[in-house]
Order: sequence, then C-alpha cells, then structure tokens
Amino acid sequence: MLVIMFRLLYCVLLLSLVACKKTSKTDVTTPIRTALAAELPEIQRIMDDPESHGVQVVFSRITYDPSGKPVFDDFFYRAKDSLYFYPASTVKFPMAILAMERIKEKKWMNRNTRFFLEEEKEETTVAEAVRQIFAVSDNRAFNRLYEFLGTDYVNQKMKDKGLQPFRLSHRLSVEHAADIATKPIVAYKNDTTLVQLFSSYNSAPDTLDLREVSKGKGYIKDSVLVEGPMDFSLKNYYPVKTLHNTMKRLIFPQLYPEKHQFDLRAEDRKFLLYAMKATPEEAGYDALKYPESYDRFFLFGDTVATIPENLEIYNKVGYAYGTLTDCAYIKDKESGVEFILTATVTVNDNGILNDGVYAYKEKGLPFLAELGRQIYHNELLAISANRNHLK
Repeated sequence: MLVIMFRLLYCVLLLSLVACKKTSKTDVTTPIRTALAAELPEIQRIMDDPESHGVQVVFSRITYDPSGKPVFDDFFYRAKDSLYFYPASTVKFPMAILAMERIKEKKWMNRNTRFFLEEEKEETTVAEAVRQIFAVSDNRAFNRLYEFLGTDYVNQKMKDKGLQPFRLSHRLSVEHAADIATKPIVAYKNDTTLVQLFSSYNSAPDTLDLREVSKGKGYIKDSVLVEGPMDFSLKNYYPVKTLHNTMKRLIFPQLYPEKHQFDLRAEDRKFLLYAMKATPEEAGYDALKYPESYDRFFLFGDTVATIPENLEIYNKVGYAYGTLTDCAYIKDKESGVEFILTATVTVNDNGILNDGVYAYKEKGLPFLAELGRQIYHNELLAISANRNHLK
C-alpha cells in the first residue's frame, strides 16, 4: 500500500514538474528573455547584472486577425511602475501629442499659428516645436510647449486617457525648471491680431514614494561633489508601461474607447507621425551632424547608418543622468514584422550623477541597439517559420 501511494505521489510530482516546465515556455517574458540571453558582449555586459543597470523592457508583437484588426501580444521584463528611473526627454512625447490636441480645442489656432514667449520674443509654432522635439530632441522646443500647456493640463489629460501612472513636474535644462507658474505667451490670431495667453499657476508636485527614487552615491551641484544619493522624488515620472501605452494609443487609436484616444485633427496626426519618422535631414538639420540613425537607439544606436527603406521607425528617446530610454514602433514593410518596443538601461558605473561620465557609447547604446536587433531578427525567423509551416 505504501509503495502504491509513493508511486502515485511520484507521478503527481512528475506531472507537476512537466506542467511547470510547459508553463515556463509561455512565460510572459519569453521573447524578451530570448533576446536578452544572446551570447553577445553588447547584451551580456548589461545582463550580467540587470538590476544594477536598471533594465526594464516591454515588447508588443503586432499581428492582425482575419478582419484586419490589429492584435497585441504583450511581454514584460522587470517593467514595474514602482521602480523609478529618470525619463529624461521621453516626456516630450506626450507633450508633443497634447500640444496638437490643445490647438484643436482652441479652434482659432492651428499647428502653424505663430506664438512667442513674452520674455523671449522669438517666434515659433507648435509644428516647428514638434518637428524639433522628434528630430533632435530640442529642449527649448519642449520648454515652449511646456509654457503653452502647463503641467496641470498635461497631467489631467494623461489621467483622462488612462495613461497612468504619469507625472510632469518640471522643464528641462533651465534654471527654475520646477517653477509652478508658466510664462505668458503671445499668439497671432491672424496677421494683425495678437492674443495674449496669460500665465497659469499649476499644482506643486507631490513627493514620489517609489523604489530607487534616490540614485547614486554622489552628485555634482554647482561644480561641487555632494556626497550621498540624488533625490528624484519631485522629478518627472513616466514608467515604461505608460510610455509604451502612449505609443499604442497614438499608432492604433481604433483599439481604444473614444475617451482614451488622443483628440487630434486628422492632418495634425498625420504631421505628428511624419515628424516621428522623419530623419533629421528631412526635418532641416545637417546630415553630417545628425545622421539618419541619430536618436534611433534600437537597431542603430551604436552605429552611423542609413536606415533601409523597408523599415519604418517612429520613436522617442531620452537620456540623462546615465539612463537611456527608447520607445519605438517599428514596421518592416517587406517581411511583415511589426512591433512596439520600450526599454530603459542605466550605465552610470561610478555612481556619480551630473559629472557627465556615463558609459552611453561603451555599454548603453550597444545594449539597446543589439536588443532591437535580436527582437527584430527573432521576429523575422518566427514569420519565416510560420510561412513555411503554412506551405
């Protein structure tokens, strides 16, 4: 009797192990882990210690059902809203979209309406600011849109659209970046009529209660080394899942209820997508200084290359304090490979922030470029295998 019971228990345990093994093959991290397991120095220099390098990845494979409706197959690796990283220029992404939404709300404005900050007098347009943001990640362009919208508007819009958590709290690379009052703007209603958009007073940001919101072992302030971690608890906050979902809503609005879609004029959405995909040269910048691969971290971040015509890349990157982030919608028009990939990595080996000594070129960009290549290559193989199976 004891022998029979032992054999039954053994069979149950064996079946449990088989079931667990089978489950692991469908683990939500599988495609990402496959890419991150590549025996390549670009990958393994980071993956030897993914925690200290702050690696977070979200990947969405895009296929289409028989009716032509897009379908997402989502995968995650260490992507946690509670794990803080500094988003840097990725916050320019929703700012650009919402500026387009704001001009539609005002009715008398369009993307080519000229405006200027009273204290600057330099004229610009929403279209020009958006073009600069995506072509070369221009901080002044972002800050002008920041004054145009204000943090309360942006934060409420992101909340209304279900893009949470998210928090915009400061401008980029200027003194008094966190001033809650926006600066007065003057806009041209027509060639002869000027309209003043008065400054607004926005809510002061709450302190973020997140893991790793204090970073490093020291930082440079006013050319002096300050011992101890740098506090990011009042900084901008844009976790990878929210960033990734922003791209989903922009590229595939039809998959979301109307209240969660960006309310854009059709021609403004078309312009926005073109600005995201355009090379710096197409946006009017010097191709020698800004090659086609500039700010395309996935696939091309570690090289100066011409992007093949069959590849379309719509993306926004960010980099500061040793952290690199990219969010991209990538489509191969020839093979049918189509996906959204978002990832962040930190390469601040000495633990000092604001010293400018970061391993971007040595470790960060090679990692993100190779991650993109591995994902793309594996998707190509999967499509090829599926087509051969159907034959």
